[in-house]
Amino acid sequence: MKLRYIFITPFLFFGCGGLPPEDGFIDVDSLHTISNFPIGAALRFLPFRNDPALQRLQKHHFDSYTAGNDMKMYSIMPEEGVYDFSLIDAILAYTQENDQRLFGHNLIWHSSTPNWVKKKAQKDPEWLSDFMKRYIYTYVGRYRGAVHGWDVVNEGLRTKGGGYREDSIWYEVLGSRYIEQAFHYAHEADPEAVLFYNDFNTERDLEKFNFMIDMVEDFIKRGVPISGIGFQMHIRMDIPNEVIASTLQRAADTGLQIHLSEVDIIFNHHDDTRGGGVQKLKTLTPKMEQAQAQKYYELALMYQNLIPADQQYGITLWGFNDRDTWIRPFFGIQDWPTIYDERLQPKPALYGFLKGLR
Repeated sequence: MKLRYIFITPFLFFGCGGLPPEDGFIDVDSLHTISNFPIGAALRFLPFRNDPALQRLQKHHFDSYTAGNDMKMYSIMPEEGVYDFSLIDAILAYTQENDQRLFGHNLIWHSSTPNWVKKKAQKDPEWLSDFMKRYIYTYVGRYRGAVHGWDVVNEGLRTKGGGYREDSIWYEVLGSRYIEQAFHYAHEADPEAVLFYNDFNTERDLEKFNFMIDMVEDFIKRGVPISGIGFQMHIRMDIPNEVIASTLQRAADTGLQIHLSEVDIIFNHHDDTRGGGVQKLKTLTPKMEQAQAQKYYELALMYQNLIPADQQYGITLWGFNDRDTWIRPFFGIQDWPTIYDERLQPKPALYGFLKGLR
């Protein structure tokens, strides 16, 4: 099929003056108000609820909320037989009070599986399958009709290339069938929830992308209740737009909903492992800021042009300020991947993103 991608001519994005950062609010157009689809941000609730400036910005710009870590298994069930839903209940109350969509990230992920689950599964493989069913029934069932959609399985494929992630207790014990089982359980617990498979690098690693698409299309053919594909979109400035456009369009051709679920745009490189950052650029220059603004603009425009309106689940930023970005502590590099700076002042990236959404 012929690509519907539109090539975009560069232009400059100039920041504007705003209120002092201590006021916590910048006089700039709201992202979600001008967008035709939901605009979300991922946040850690405990520091967020004690930060009035961050709250005002979040309420102004976003109508979808993704929990950074608060809804993952190690937070929900830190020990056997003990569910802790207190933070989720508080998040749900916040989103309902502010008329925001709550998105569930995530149900099954190798990295958020508590050690006690791994140890028990290694001793009793049959237990793990039953546990997954009970966990999803309990969790999704509790928030039936309140959590709009879920990343049912997160990062179930290899970091690079095609194939399933083998260094996962879920795959080691249950094999690849755990992925489709998780979708069935989530759908049974909440038939109205939008259910996603979510992964990273699928916008540029074509072997990984093709394996994912084959898996998704097999699910569709066999009636596995998958609703959407989540592209994390932790992208670098040097990832060609043509590559991103081709994978987005191919994913849209499945007819499923498409979520850009964890967007940020970095300048430096890393190898996808903790501490694996490569610090090539040490200072953020005005020229770099303008280039990043252009990339945010192009990404927003590609999403609108390539994804049919009824498949646009939305764009979610994985954090929206450089002060709180996960990139720095995880990869051990200094970078500037978001739309607000460390002082919660808008960067040219914000204006690029705004212009793309228009």
